[in-house]
Amino acid sequence: MTITDTRAPEAPSGAGTRDIVNPSTGQVIRTVPEHGAAEVDSAVAAAKQAFESAPWASLHPSERSRILLRIADEIEASTEELYRLEALNNGRPVTETRAQLSRVPEWFRYNAGLLAAQRTAVLPSDGPYLTYQRRAPLGVCGIITPFNHPMLILARSLSAALANGNTVVVKPSELTPLTTLALLPILERAGVPDGVVQVVTGAAEAGRRLTEHPDIAKITLTGGTETGRSAAVATARRFARMTAELGGKTPVIVFDDVDPREAAEGAAFSAFVAAGQSCVAGSRFLVQRDVYAAFVEHLTARALAIRVGDPTDPGTQMGPLISARQRGKVADLVDSGRAEGARITAGGSVPDLDGDLAEGFFYSPTVIADATMRMGVAREEIFGPVAVVIPFDTEEEAVAMANDNPYGLGAGVWTHRLDRGHRVADSIRAGMVWINDHHRLEPSLPWGGIKESGIGKDAGIESFDEFSWLKTVVARIAPDSVDWYGGAGTERLN
Repeated sequence: MTITDTRAPEAPSGAGTRDIVNPSTGQVIRTVPEHGAAEVDSAVAAAKQAFESAPWASLHPSERSRILLRIADEIEASTEELYRLEALNNGRPVTETRAQLSRVPEWFRYNAGLLAAQRTAVLPSDGPYLTYQRRAPLGVCGIITPFNHPMLILARSLSAALANGNTVVVKPSELTPLTTLALLPILERAGVPDGVVQVVTGAAEAGRRLTEHPDIAKITLTGGTETGRSAAVATARRFARMTAELGGKTPVIVFDDVDPREAAEGAAFSAFVAAGQSCVAGSRFLVQRDVYAAFVEHLTARALAIRVGDPTDPGTQMGPLISARQRGKVADLVDSGRAEGARITAGGSVPDLDGDLAEGFFYSPTVIADATMRMGVAREEIFGPVAVVIPFDTEEEAVAMANDNPYGLGAGVWTHRLDRGHRVADSIRAGMVWINDHHRLEPSLPWGGIKESGIGKDAGIESFDEFSWLKTVVARIAPDSVDWYGGAGTERLN
């Protein structure tokens, strides 16, 4: 595979196109069709026909499992070109995209393993009955992915959907469709039948139609909270299933029993990886007062030392934001924090870069100290390389501050006290909590939040099971017949 193998479905004559921009330079790197509602309808119809003709759903689970394993092998063989393509498309440094995409095959192997080992239950029944359960695929599933982790987030849901025999329509972010399109020939080589996976390259209209389409049995969406709210209403109208990973404002609590340098250097990853464009980015650092000043000093030093530049350079540690619009939003929020009295100890501006990079959408790693919980920077999702640092005094206060937010996706706790770590993790209202680490994930770990951070789980057996429906079969095995109205068998109501 080469990076030129990024084929999008044809758009009707006269339909528009979209320029795909390298966020490091602002230059166009590819043009794809701008699909809308009509193209979504066509893609869903093709996926439905592929499902109903049953070349995929009717395969024995062991054969589907083998194909998923071949997908993993094909992705592994293509990892270098895929991670370079992703770095070109979304601006993350190749060190990050290499590390992330090298793990993508794990999700296909994990779900292949779940499929191969899948069991259904025989249930206890009174009397002469054999009661058992079967699982069946849902049908056509829609997967809507974001710009920040295009391939990894797609793999989490796609591997589970395919394992269960579904067909799929994927709508990647209109900003970053290239690795999703590059996956199509990989699936073909691995043996996935034609029509089983469809891709539409559109924006809001395409996403809205996919969530509203009457033939979509399940939507998996990663995006903003308002987008998720609209999708939830659309799917609820027809009682379709939905999994949504939405916004976040992740608290990272640092207690005074840890070395502030150790905590700052470890926690910096949570704030600045992916240029802070992650739903679980550590954006609220709640630091116990005795180590507050030292933590701010060390986090500031780490932020100032991060090498910002060309994502294709292996020496680069942070790339650009995805767009000029996103950079403007981040800059406005930082300015609001400054205006409200917070102290900018690092960044807070656009870095001075040369050549083509001067036209990119870069923003310096930023530390905002002496913030309060009432400031906008402490409450709103920034989605940029900005760490907001707030002091606290007691454990109870830290937990209350951590929970004082409408989101509940992730949280971090830094402490060397075992009892405190588990106690605080148990008290935080979030779907995922890391102790002395951040953003750790595995195919077996259910990923998802509560409150306005979404519903349902990606990854893990919880996600796998949500891509099928459960059927209960009750078989009467007694030799005699039942004649309720003739007086036989009236000792109980069936």
